[in-house]
Amino acid sequence: MDNREEVREFLTSRRAKITPEQAGVPSGSRRRVPGLRRSEVAALADMSVEYYAKLERGSLAGVSPAVLEAVARALRLDDAERAHLLHLAQAADGSDALTRPRRRTTRHWAPHRSLQWTLDAITAGPAFVRNGRMDLLAANQLARAFYNDVYASPSNRANLARFNFLDPASRRFYPDWEQAADIAVAILRTEAGRNPHDKDLHDLVGELSTRSDEFRTRWGAHDVRHHGTGTKRFHHQAVGELTLAYEGLEMAAEPGLTLTIYATEPGSPSEEGLLLLASWAATQELRAPTQHRTTD
Repeated sequence: MDNREEVREFLTSRRAKITPEQAGVPSGSRRRVPGLRRSEVAALADMSVEYYAKLERGSLAGVSPAVLEAVARALRLDDAERAHLLHLAQAADGSDALTRPRRRTTRHWAPHRSLQWTLDAITAGPAFVRNGRMDLLAANQLARAFYNDVYASPSNRANLARFNFLDPASRRFYPDWEQAADIAVAILRTEAGRNPHDKDLHDLVGELSTRSDEFRTRWGAHDVRHHGTGTKRFHHQAVGELTLAYEGLEMAAEPGLTLTIYATEPGSPSEEGLLLLASWAATQELRAPTQHRTTD
């Protein structure tokens, strides 16, 4: 992914999302661009129009943290967008390899036995490990049953983004499909900023852009997000509707990987549904274990 193009499109897309009213500047009657003009962002960031235009053309190499913060403040970036801008600047500066934690390759990656023991010890809810490309790398029994649709099709290659956009089963599994699609793309876009030289991510984005109009449109929006906690709705083929809360935990021992655990409200119908799913999983002949410990 070309860094200058990424910077240009990200800053342009953020500028287009802010109305003059939100920024507290006069809207005027001859506005020809969506959102703010470059000159307005420059004024809000207390810099010359020429300098801001240079930044928006993709020239972030050598830009100071103070300037980045001024741009972030002018564009009203949230925490995830601020972090993304910083990652883009680090990549432009050639410093990303020095400042980010060493990311272990997940090609032929398998969980250490203590990690699998930990996952297997979680019996009340689905628990799994994924990377920034949304590959499912390790899971407990309940997560394998929960994501049965994902594992069922070899073409998904145990990848949640590929399942979301290329597998028709995702339209049933995610009752709020549009929201799930937005989240998936935002996670991938965030990973692209953190790890811009990941060839496997390039290949995945290229595949999804070629095969899915829904993905291509969302990818062009340059939205990013921190995906740490929340609630989602699902429809499992075996147990029906489930409303699950989730917590995503960054793994200190495996930089770039996330442990996610789903849970239900005590006494809720979804808790009964998970108990039923656990019983269903215990009676199923799950697919070969190697399918659940996938490689890239």
